[in-house]
Amino acid sequence: MSAEGLPAVARRRVRNALRAAREASGQSQAAVAGALGWSMSKLQRIELGEVTVSPDDLRVMLEHYRIPDEEWADLVEDARIARRERYWSAEHNWELIPAGLRHLLQFETAATRMTIFQPHVLPGSLQTPRTAEAILEGWQPERDAEQAQAIRRARAQRRERVTGDAAVPDFRLMLDESVLWRVVGDRSVTAEQFLDLVEVAERPNVRVRILPFDRGALAGTMGGFTLIQFDPDDPADTVLYRERLLQDEVVDGGAEVAVFLRYFDRFWSEAMDEGVTAHVIRARAAQLSAEAAQEVWRTGLGPHR
Repeated sequence: MSAEGLPAVARRRVRNALRAAREASGQSQAAVAGALGWSMSKLQRIELGEVTVSPDDLRVMLEHYRIPDEEWADLVEDARIARRERYWSAEHNWELIPAGLRHLLQFETAATRMTIFQPHVLPGSLQTPRTAEAILEGWQPERDAEQAQAIRRARAQRRERVTGDAAVPDFRLMLDESVLWRVVGDRSVTAEQFLDLVEVAERPNVRVRILPFDRGALAGTMGGFTLIQFDPDDPADTVLYRERLLQDEVVDGGAEVAVFLRYFDRFWSEAMDEGVTAHVIRARAAQLSAEAAQEVWRTGLGPHR
C-alpha cells in the first residue's frame, strides 16, 4: 500500500495545514468561526480531524486565510482523497475491521519512525499467526469468518511494514518484562513467538528492549501506546495511538504526544540494551519450549507411547 492516496493521512495534512494557516494569521478559533458564520464546534472538529472538510468549506477557509492560489491545488486534492474513506475501505475490503485499526494501517504506511511500548503482549505488527489467533479468539470469539480473514490480512500488512522491502526506517519496541511471563495460547506458541521476535530484532531498522521489573514503575500505569512519526526531522509531527477495548484513541500532535515521547525516551534509557534483551528473550523461549515438551510427556502424548 502506497502512502499516497490514503484518506486518513490526507485528512491529517488538510487539518494541519488549516490550523497552521489560522495560527499564522494570528486569529483565534472564535474569531474565524464568527467571521465565517460557523459554530465554534464546527471549526474545532475540522481542526481536530474529527470531520472531513467539504470542498465549499475548504474554499471559504482558504480565501479567509489568504492562502496563495498556487497552494490550493494540493489541499483541494487532499480534501478530495480524505472524503473517499468509505470507498477506500470497501475497495481494500477493510470495512470489516475497526475504524481505529483502519487509520492505524494508513498512518503506519506513511510513518518514518514507529515507537511502541507494550506492557502486556506483543503489538499486532509483530505477532506470529498462532499468537494472533490466540489473542483474537479470546478478544472476539464471535467474529465471523470474513471478519477474521480481514483482521488476519491487516496484521500481515502491518508486519510487512516492519519486515518487508518498504519497511519503516526506524522501529523501536519496548516491552515490559511481564510480557515474557505471560503465556499466550500455550507454551509452544509463546516460545515460537519469542524466537520470531529475536529474529525480527536482528533487522537493521528494528530495535527491541525490555524494561525490567525494577525500573520504570510509572511506565506500567501509562498502558500500551504507539507513536507514529511522519517527518523524520520533526518530532512534533507525530500521532499517538492507544488501543482500547471499546474504541481506539488517536491523538495528533500537541502537549499530550510530547509527554509520551519524553517518557518513552526516559524509559528507553533505563531498559536493557538490545544485546541483553535478545539473550533474555532466547532464554525465556528455551524455558517455555522445555516446559511444553515436559507437558506433552506428562499427558501421555510423548514418544514413549
